[in-house]
Amino acid sequence: MDVAREYWWGYAACRGQDAAYFFAPSYFEKRAEKTAREAVAKAICSRCSVREECLGYALRRREPHGVWGGLNEMERRALLRQRDREPEPEHQPERV
Repeated sequence: MDVAREYWWGYAACRGQDAAYFFAPSYFEKRAEKTAREAVAKAICSRCSVREECLGYALRRREPHGVWGGLNEMERRALLRQRDREPEPEHQPERV
């Protein structure tokens, strides 16, 4: 991993954006409001050069809140469940 990717958050498209797009408010949010808020966050993520690093970070930490790497909490949980169900690839010895 190069140094730039180690500090991915400094290159994130969301840097300097309103965090309210990425995280639910402290009050009840209607479904339509949540969908609209997340659409803005996901649009920002879609043009981000470090989206994969961000998503990987959230998955490793099992981040319970917000939009990270273009996925919300429920989408990340579904992805983790899917990964947990997939069989581990058998170890193949390296060919020389």
